[in-house]
Amino acid sequence: MDPSSAMTHWLIGGRMARQHRLDPTTEEQVRDRMKILAAILALAVAALATALWAYRDIPATTLEARYTGPASKFIYIDGARIHYRDQGSGPVVVLIHGNFSNLIDWDPWVDALEDRYRVVRFDLTSHGLTGPDPTGDYSQERTLALTARLIDALGLRRISIGGTSLGGTIAVHYAAAHPERVARLILLNPGMLEGKEMARRGGVPKAAYLLKYILPRALPAAMLRSGFGDPSKVSDALIDRWYDLWMREGQRQAQLDRLSQYRAGDVEAIIRSIRVPVLLLWGEADSTAPIQQAQEFLKLLGNAASVKFIKYPGVGHMAVEEAGAETGRDLRAWLDATATSPGG
Repeated sequence: MDPSSAMTHWLIGGRMARQHRLDPTTEEQVRDRMKILAAILALAVAALATALWAYRDIPATTLEARYTGPASKFIYIDGARIHYRDQGSGPVVVLIHGNFSNLIDWDPWVDALEDRYRVVRFDLTSHGLTGPDPTGDYSQERTLALTARLIDALGLRRISIGGTSLGGTIAVHYAAAHPERVARLILLNPGMLEGKEMARRGGVPKAAYLLKYILPRALPAAMLRSGFGDPSKVSDALIDRWYDLWMREGQRQAQLDRLSQYRAGDVEAIIRSIRVPVLLLWGEADSTAPIQQAQEFLKLLGNAASVKFIKYPGVGHMAVEEAGAETGRDLRAWLDATATSPGG
């Protein structure tokens, strides 16, 4: 007998006892059963309430107190309150993080550049301290529009723009849409081709929205470890920061909505339209956007003014988190060798 049939039999037996007025001993057994059921239901409700309390949202003010730095600023762009940092002086480099990440992960690259370059980085909507977009629109078009308006609002006239994973996709789209503004393009494990495959496989299952209510710390921990070539390099501090910022009020709904709204578009044509010098960096142990995609990317970049390709043995998809110092040094050397723009 399956569990549901057993429960039905158990309860029906109790109802029959009441209907036929069985002897007091049987009625007492029925009452005992109902008490047990009530206790089970009470425990289930208590467990659910405990889980919802344990996985409740963290207020934005708490996270801002914890994760803003001396360079942190906020600006309203078309209704969205964007968290950004603007550091250093010289030619401008704009950096865009990947899905589930935040601008703090760029620290190693900022360290490598800020003595000679002006580095601007920001938290995308549904990420970091920026949080949800009031419009609920996380489409590629909206994300690109907010990026362009932020760059305009900061008065950046001529930039090098770069990104990793989703951020690389946005950087390519911006460079294609605004060729007069972009001097150079920097791509670290770009997610454009992988994103197209994800779109083919279908969107986010509805069951995933349970994460709005219950999100264990083990999930970002597992995601980070799977994104590193060497999982032992994932620190508790990195897991804590990712988890905290995922738990920002409204963030889980927003991130799931972003994943649901993603549409790849004609990525091949967009990549082919790039004319500026490109630095393409790729981790050989990337299991999200496998290294084989790099060769396809290089072919699609055939119209670029120049392409420098560097691959990193043993480094995974989250290369800025895993090998930030190494990739940052290579970026600095390439920028120094190709710098021709006076900046924004």
